[in-house]
Amino acid sequence: MPENKYFKALDALSILIVDDMKSMRLTIRKMLQNLNIGSKLRFAENGKEGLEVLNEGTFDLAVIDWNMPVMNGIAMLENIRKNPELRDLPVIMVTAEAERDIVSEVAESEIDGYLLKPLTLEALDKKIKAVIDRVHNPDPFTLHRNKARELEEQGLFKEAIEEVKKALAHKPSASRMLRRMGLLHFKICKNTIAEKCLLKAVAVNDQDTISRVYLADYHLKKNELEKAGVHYLKILSLSTRYNDKAIGIGARLLKAGFRKPALDIFSQVIERSRKTNAVRNQVIDICMGHGEVDFPQSLIEQAIQENPANYNIVYKAGVIFLESGDRDKAMAHFINVDRHVRGHLDAKLQIARILSANKRVLQADDYLNQILRLDPGHKEAIELRKKI
Repeated sequence: MPENKYFKALDALSILIVDDMKSMRLTIRKMLQNLNIGSKLRFAENGKEGLEVLNEGTFDLAVIDWNMPVMNGIAMLENIRKNPELRDLPVIMVTAEAERDIVSEVAESEIDGYLLKPLTLEALDKKIKAVIDRVHNPDPFTLHRNKARELEEQGLFKEAIEEVKKALAHKPSASRMLRRMGLLHFKICKNTIAEKCLLKAVAVNDQDTISRVYLADYHLKKNELEKAGVHYLKILSLSTRYNDKAIGIGARLLKAGFRKPALDIFSQVIERSRKTNAVRNQVIDICMGHGEVDFPQSLIEQAIQENPANYNIVYKAGVIFLESGDRDKAMAHFINVDRHVRGHLDAKLQIARILSANKRVLQADDYLNQILRLDPGHKEAIELRKKI
C-alpha cells in the first residue's frame, strides 16, 4: 500500500480554516490550540480565497463554513474534489443550527464530516480525530472506492464497475456508491441499469438530492417531463440549491401542457426561495408567456399586499387582469399607477385603450392627449387616436 501523504500526528497537522466571520476563525484557532491540534494554521474568508490558499501549499485538513459570500462551502468543496492535486484532502464542513435543511446536501457531497454550530471543544476534537483516523486507516470500502475512481479516470469503466461492486459488498446501502454505479453504467450505455442504480440510491437514502438530479436529467433527455418534475418536487423539498433549474423545468412543463406539476414546482420554489420577490416576478413572466393567467393573478395580488407602493408590480397586475378579461380590475390598477407615477405613458395608454373599448371616447381622447403632450411622436397613441 502506498504511503499516505496525510499521515501525520495531530499536533503536526497543517490546517486551513475558511469562514467569512473573523470571530469564528479566531474561535476555531483557539479551540485547536487548546486541543493541541495543528502546527500550521492558515485562514481564508470565503471559498475562492480558500482555494487560492490551498494551491499555495500542502494541507492535511480543511475546516470550511457552509454559508459564505463570493463562494460558499459546497462550491469550494466541489472545486477541491475536481482537482487531482487536492481531491483527497479531508474536509470538515461547519453549518449553523438554523441551516439544518442543508445537512442532507452536505452529507451527500464528497465530504468527510460536518459539524453544527455552535461548535464545542469536544465535538471538534472528536470529529477531527475520527476524520484523520479514517484517512490513516482506510477501510476496504474506501480502498475499493478509490480504485474504482482510478480505473474510471483511465476510461476502464467496466473494471471500475467491478470495484464499485466490491465496495458495495462492504456497504450495500451507500447511496453515493450506488450513484457512482449508475453513472458508470450510463458511460457504457446501459441506461436501464443506470436508472435502477440511481433509484436504489434514493430508496436507501431519501435525502439523496444529487442522485435525484441525475434521474431528472435522464428523464429530461428522454423528454419524460412529468417524471423529471416528480423528482424536482422532491429535490425542492430537500434543497434550495436547484431552484433556478427547477424554474426552467417548470417552464418546460407549462409549455408542454402539464399545468399542475409546473405550478406545483413554481409554488415550492417561491415558498423556499430567499429572494421571494425576484423569483415570484420571474414565475409571473413565465406564466404570462405561456398563457397561464390564474396562477400569476394570485401571485401578483400577494406581492401587492406585501408592497402596495411597488407600482411596477401594480402595473403588471393590470396587464394580467386585462389579459384575463377583467377590464374593471385592470383599469383600477392602471389608474393607481397613473395617480402615483408621474408620466407613466404605458399606464395612460392602457387606460385609453380600455376607455376606447368601453366606448368612452372623450375620456380616452383625454388620456391620449396627455401622452402626446409628453411624447408627441408616440406611435401607439397616434394610431389609437385615428381609430377613435
